[in-house]
Amino acid sequence: MRHARRRVVRRVTRLAAVGGLLLGGAMVAQAAMASETPPAAGRTLSSAGDTGAGLVARLGTARTAGNWIGADGRPVVAVTDDAAAREVRRAGAEAKVVPHSMDELRSATATLRSAPRVAGTAWAVDYRTNRVLVRADSSVSAGDWSRLTGVAERIGGFVHMERTRGSFTTRLNGAQPILSTGGRCSAGFNVTNGQSDFILTAGHCGPAGATWFADNQGNRQLGSTVNSSFPGSDFSLVQYAGGKAGEGADVVAIGGGKGVRITGEGEAAVGQRVFRSGSTSGLRDGRVTALNATVNYPEGTVTGLIETDVCAEPGDSGGPMFSEGIALGVTSGGNGDCTTGGTTFFQPVTKALSTLGVRLIVSAQNAGGAQGGASSPAPSGAANQGAMAPSAASPGSSAPVTGVSSEGSTLLARLTDTRNVGPGLLVIAGSLIALVATRYIRAEQDRKAYQRYYSATWG
Repeated sequence: MRHARRRVVRRVTRLAAVGGLLLGGAMVAQAAMASETPPAAGRTLSSAGDTGAGLVARLGTARTAGNWIGADGRPVVAVTDDAAAREVRRAGAEAKVVPHSMDELRSATATLRSAPRVAGTAWAVDYRTNRVLVRADSSVSAGDWSRLTGVAERIGGFVHMERTRGSFTTRLNGAQPILSTGGRCSAGFNVTNGQSDFILTAGHCGPAGATWFADNQGNRQLGSTVNSSFPGSDFSLVQYAGGKAGEGADVVAIGGGKGVRITGEGEAAVGQRVFRSGSTSGLRDGRVTALNATVNYPEGTVTGLIETDVCAEPGDSGGPMFSEGIALGVTSGGNGDCTTGGTTFFQPVTKALSTLGVRLIVSAQNAGGAQGGASSPAPSGAANQGAMAPSAASPGSSAPVTGVSSEGSTLLARLTDTRNVGPGLLVIAGSLIALVATRYIRAEQDRKAYQRYYSATWG
């Protein structure tokens, strides 16, 4: 019986060792494939003039009512007449004939802006339903709701009113956490003016002069806010205390010591799949639901925002929004949370960069060979996904995050990370040792059994 048990143990050990060899080999193979430089995004339409935005610009706002990315990745353009629809189809896009032009929809939002301001409300043009969607959160009183409803009814039936859960608030409290006496926010993107480097984050995070730290004790000073715009817009610049962002400035953190390399900036498109990273809720994804949105925060009104169904929570403010490595926006505010869901608004990156006179810090490859140089012209977020289904989009190429704590990384996580060649080799080495040890133990047991047998025989 004892010998039978030993044989079973030896067989199990050998099987485990062989399994380890196979696992380690697979990990090394996957790591080798994952380390290959991904091909440059080439999912664009035949020419810029054939994109939805190009068609809208060509036909004009009196004959169109916005554009978005369809489920199949094709651009869809809302048009008001059959002649415009034929032109859209000839260009290879899908046409949807609607009753209201963009001029009418914008006139409606202008009327809403001219009405008495009600904190806790937001509105945006819903291209896909050809209407203006007005939302009011739980803080809006019955009287204010009734007055705003009256304004909407006078505009027309294409203004849709709805109540929403929670409250529209800025998300004060990159995705790395940055802290000041005013609260906690998230770093957005690293930018430069050619002489100094900065963090682009939300304007409501702090006024000019606010000092930011990377820890709760105030020992690691990051820098100070040198330019801020809020309300109206929602962006600010935090100048690094040392003047430079340092290694890995072209990477945004997504948690677990991992990051996404940023290769350029672009405009968001309705229907586009996007990703957001923040110091509270980490990496989240969703869709762009509207552009040029207006939000009446308690602190003031912000216009020109990107509306999404991505969730966010306090502390995520200022964090980056991106897709396929293209920077699109920084987190402004919204309602809900990452348990129940909600609406989140983003300040477009392109407007912030042009207003502040700075440019993204991208990799040397994308900056023409100089780290921190001007980024090469990048396709817009919409064009970059022009010929693929939105669901196929990814955050971008992965990259390690440097200079940050790795507290959340366990030994097990590192060993099972298929993108790391080292763990695979470690598993192979351990399995070989186990296999050799098993053979040695078996040989030693057989030798002793042989001695016992012949010792008894020789008596």
